Amino acid sequence: MHRVTEKIGDGARKGAVFKARVDTGKVWTDQPDSPDNLITTRILWLDGLEDGFNRGVDAQGGVVDTRRRYVYIHGTNQHASLGRPNSHGCVLLSDDDVLELYGLTPPGTPVLILA
Repeated sequence: MHRVTEKIGDGARKGAVFKARVDTGKVWTDQPDSPDNLITTRILWLDGLEDGFNRGVDAQGGVVDTRRRYVYIHGTNQHASLGRPNSHGCVLLSDDDVLELYGLTPPGTPVLILA
C-alpha cells in the first residue's frame, strides 16, 4: 500500500522532461526511443504505508522507503516497454494516461501496487 504524497508538473507541457522533479524545459518528442527512461509530463510521488516493507528500513537496516527512494508514477518516453518492468520501482505510464490519472488523483489518494 502506498499513497500519493505529492503531485508535480501542474501546467507542464505534454512530454515535458523532468530531472530531480524539475521541468527541464525540454519536451520529449516521438523520436526513436532514447536509451534513457525519461520522466515525462507529470509525477505522482508515492509514499509507502507499510513499515519495514516500503516505509523506513527493513529488519537488516536497508532503506526500503518508497518516498526516500524517489518512487513515482510518471510518464515515460519508452512507450514500447509499457507493461513490462523498465525501472527501479516506478510505475510508468504513457503521457496521455499520466495526464488523465494526474487530473483524477488528489494528494493522499491510496495506491495499491500488485506485482
